[in-house]
Amino acid sequence: MGKAKIGLRFVALASVGALALAACGGGDDGAKTTGNKGGTLTVLQNAKGFLHIDPQRVYTGEDIAMFSAYLFRTLTVYKVSPSDATAIELQGDLATDTGRSSNGGKSWAFTLKDGVKWQDGSTMTCADIKYGVSRTFATKIITDGPTYASQLLDIPKDADGNSTYKGPYDTSSTNDKASYDKAVTCSSDNKTITFNLKEPSVDFNYTTTLPAFSGVPQAQDKGEKYDTNVISSGPYKVTEYNMEQQMVLERNPNWNASTDPYRPALPDKIVAKFNIQNATIDQRMEADQGEDKTAVSRDPLLTSSLTVVFGDKRFEDRRINAFDPYTRYIGVNASKVKNKYLRQAIAVAANRQAMRAIAGGSYAGDLADGLIKPILTKDYAPTQMWTGLLGKNIPDTGDPEYARELLKKALPEKMPPLTYQFADAGVNAKVAASLQTSLARAGIVLNLQPLPQKGYYGVVLAEATQKELSASGWAGDWPNASTVIPALLTPGGGFDLTRHGDKAFTDRAIKNVTNMDRDAQAKEWQELNKYAMEQAWVIPTRFGRTQRLAGSKVGNVSGEGNKTYLWSPYGSWAYTDMYVKQ
Repeated sequence: MGKAKIGLRFVALASVGALALAACGGGDDGAKTTGNKGGTLTVLQNAKGFLHIDPQRVYTGEDIAMFSAYLFRTLTVYKVSPSDATAIELQGDLATDTGRSSNGGKSWAFTLKDGVKWQDGSTMTCADIKYGVSRTFATKIITDGPTYASQLLDIPKDADGNSTYKGPYDTSSTNDKASYDKAVTCSSDNKTITFNLKEPSVDFNYTTTLPAFSGVPQAQDKGEKYDTNVISSGPYKVTEYNMEQQMVLERNPNWNASTDPYRPALPDKIVAKFNIQNATIDQRMEADQGEDKTAVSRDPLLTSSLTVVFGDKRFEDRRINAFDPYTRYIGVNASKVKNKYLRQAIAVAANRQAMRAIAGGSYAGDLADGLIKPILTKDYAPTQMWTGLLGKNIPDTGDPEYARELLKKALPEKMPPLTYQFADAGVNAKVAASLQTSLARAGIVLNLQPLPQKGYYGVVLAEATQKELSASGWAGDWPNASTVIPALLTPGGGFDLTRHGDKAFTDRAIKNVTNMDRDAQAKEWQELNKYAMEQAWVIPTRFGRTQRLAGSKVGNVSGEGNKTYLWSPYGSWAYTDMYVKQ
């Protein structure tokens, strides 16, 4: 997820929409789209190229939104809307509906629409979807993407906890392809794909919105090299890709609009331009000249640009200030800070208000009270972390005196040496210094360890190199805290910075993933979130916000007055709905 996202779900915090109930898909409003077809949409970004364009490796929110709009169709999709309502609605995309569960929620079937073609004119089949999903198991080649298939499908694990199926490139006799073929089946007419799961899932059809569950024609697969030679099933295809300069998308003549009411495909061309300094991007967007009138930036506005953009009415119809999907927090390594009162003392001493002010004040987000963000309305409940849960009300500026009381309560255990790890980018060093100062007021010594932004999570997620405190951020993969609590607070979740070792908690979290009673499941997520805050396994800092600026000739079909808006599911532009004003 300027802010650099490593995966959709976690962020290497550099500086810094509510989940929305969709009213209608972007392609449903013919009256608005009639006069706005054509033109070139320009997309500006600081990074050199995209992290990945291989669908099984695409896992940043902005990339999922963009490539799902233009290149890759998935079994299900989120309806498009700028609504501030508090739920997300699915619709079928490749599938005729949003999926049909059976076997107590352990089997999910999706029937493909007729007439869907690849860019070479061949027909998409169930076998293409099955093959695409199989690629996610080849984790030595297909890296950085989500691993839900290996987690959820009914395939055995080996002694090391890895899937016995190793993906389509492993030709050894030990590769357990038979188990994969039982877990993912195609009907005799090659039209219906069925996923058989280890455990019941009430919301597996949300998983299938991810490009990782989209198809790849086996004959076109080039393994790792597919990342720069993708085959499109969407309304556009890649005609140029130079990671130093630009990517060009032009219309796919074999895309059949009658099978795809979701994507109006309004621009004639999309040109993504790379390797531009963020300050230059902001200046160009503010100036709104030439091709920049029909441009959007994939990067948030710099903090230094906010006063100008939000203080001048010239930008009123082009600026956005909205919630992103992320919760920012500090992970506390409980294997190194073992006493609960010591962890609580760290949390209590932290001046969260000062850290937020450095990151951009109210523009950076709202002060957080847990890992579950309020936009997950079914699963969110106030944890009262700062209003009594830790023994008394804690001001936003911290309470050093009460922190000292907690340190005494922990005796004879004493605070171990503390080091705070953070990605050395943006204002992070200033935020870290502020945390160091606030802890010092309580007599807690904090050392700072800035790390290169690239590879940051590889350091802090490794037991040998993780220190006591680590900066982090996370967003759920879909609107269920089953994609938050287990991921961040259980050893097998893949992103546990806490290493708390509380087996009872872990067992409850894992069990709750398979709870088919959604109301009861939500209540349990609330309780687990609250318990984790009472244990001070993390220090929640911000429910993040993001600010953007669009060119004056860019609009969205579903936006009020056809204006641009931040699309909630991925905290991204609503690329599906976007057009160039003629």
